Amino acid sequence: MPVSMFDRRTIMAGMAVSAALAPAAMAQSFPLPSGFTRFPIWPGKAPGSAGVTVQEVETLRRPDSGPDDGVFAHIVTPTLTMLRPEAVGARPNGAAMLLIPGGGYSRVAIGHEGYAIARRFAQAGYICFILLYRLPGDGWGAGPQAPLQDAQRALRQVHARAQQDQFDADRIAVMGFSAGGHLAAWLTSRAPVESYPPMDAVDRQPVRAALAAYLYPVIQMEGPFVHAGSRAQLLGADPSPDQMRAYSLDRQVGADTPPVFLAHALDDRAVPPENSLAMLAALRAKGIAVECHLFENGGHGFGLVPEPAAPAHWPDLFLSFAKRHLS
Repeated sequence: MPVSMFDRRTIMAGMAVSAALAPAAMAQSFPLPSGFTRFPIWPGKAPGSAGVTVQEVETLRRPDSGPDDGVFAHIVTPTLTMLRPEAVGARPNGAAMLLIPGGGYSRVAIGHEGYAIARRFAQAGYICFILLYRLPGDGWGAGPQAPLQDAQRALRQVHARAQQDQFDADRIAVMGFSAGGHLAAWLTSRAPVESYPPMDAVDRQPVRAALAAYLYPVIQMEGPFVHAGSRAQLLGADPSPDQMRAYSLDRQVGADTPPVFLAHALDDRAVPPENSLAMLAALRAKGIAVECHLFENGGHGFGLVPEPAAPAHWPDLFLSFAKRHLS
């Protein structure tokens, strides 16, 4: 779907974005945390790179963040960052997870919703892959489809690695957070639509997951509960009603959507819990297996923040759901 290009800086200059989604000011370079390995997902430059002039940068998520709590902006080289269960002293369970961090489609919080989450699920036996994806406001030829291109390619890469990394290609889960939850739902809840031409043998792999999880997700692009910052980054300052409807994922659920786990805090002021409720209703209407947890507190982007400030026990709830559906 064609979407008019827009000046990302102009939009963001006039928009108050939640502090939880705002990047730290000073760019730095951080080493990869112990146990993780990283590799690009594309064989060369990403699709639609002609004319892209942004420079990739990593910053701290907050001024008081540690060195492995970084965020990336202006991603030029999409990657997967892998963590094996053995790296955290755990036994593999034969399953894999593709993790998609959030960041309002203006950055990717690879530490808070990537490294930390991967360690938690690697301890449970999952081999974890964290997606660093391109952002729609950086001038890519595909515009708002650029993140989807990366997500589809990443899921195919995970499928392609099943034999060498010794996990079951039929036991792959996709988990996304905030705007990454929108991308995860875009990847898993709609009927797959090819977003880029095949490049190599990896692109013969399916775009299919056995299980999906959307944590405090951006779902709607229309109506009173939209996260305005994510919509502006994805669709521009003045999207048409048709565009907003097309990217509202509660309206796009397909019959082949895998079982879905949803979690949201009721006091989320950035992405209202009505986003998860809308997706819950849509999944139930299609007869998709779904479990939804609404927590009293936690705000937005709670990740693994300890209790009582946030519901840090949600991974146990997910693992119970996965035990029933990721056999």
